[in-house]
Amino acid sequence: MLTINTDLPLPVSDTFATKLAELVKDIDSYSVTINFRDENYSAENGGFHPVEIRLEHHRDHWRLCYITEFCYVGTGYFAELTKAIDFDFSYSTFQTLYGYFPIRAGRDMYEMWEPNFLSYWEMGVFTIKVTPN
Repeated sequence: MLTINTDLPLPVSDTFATKLAELVKDIDSYSVTINFRDENYSAENGGFHPVEIRLEHHRDHWRLCYITEFCYVGTGYFAELTKAIDFDFSYSTFQTLYGYFPIRAGRDMYEMWEPNFLSYWEMGVFTIKVTPN
């Protein structure tokens, strides 16, 4: 089975990497985008934030390119879905609603984000779409 490279500047867990690898085990493509959506999420009612993950295939493993979580900002007709958190391993940046930072500045946030995300995934709150690119 192909693996996900976890030799990264943030502590990506083996559990997270294994779950991602399971999703892409039968994909024959250079890259893949995985979308996690709570179908009931809205600006008015809240819910679980959508997450997008991109992987690229390199020889004998997949490389984690980015993890982006989105949220609504604003209310009513003015609500806009925007990046809330972005861990971009390809460009070594960490982004929040407050700006861009070196990726290592996102370590504490990542250490909180990943176990929460895994909990939501295990609860089955997301519709998961895997798209080869």
